Amino acid sequence: MSKLIAALVAGLFAAGAFAQAAAPAAPAAPAAAAAPAAKMEEKKPMAKADKMEDKKAMAAEKKEKKMAKKKMKKEKMEKKA
Repeated sequence: MSKLIAALVAGLFAAGAFAQAAAPAAPAAPAAAAAPAAKMEEKKPMAKADKMEDKKAMAAEKKEKKMAKKKMKKEKMEKKA
C-alpha cells in the first residue's frame, strides 16, 4: 500500500513539474502567413464544390448501406418462413 501511495505522490510531483514547464515558442512568420491566406481564398469555391461532392457520395453510400440492410432483413424473414 505504501508503494502505491509513493507512486501517486511521485506522479503528482511529476505532473506539477510538467505543468510549470515553459511552452515551446512558436515561430513567428506573419509575412509567410499572408501568402497562404490569399491562396486559400482562390481555392474556396473549388473546396466548396468538393465538399458538396463528398456529401453526395456519403449520402449515396448511406442509402446503399440501408438498402443492403433491408435486403438482408427481408431474406432472413423469407428464410424463417
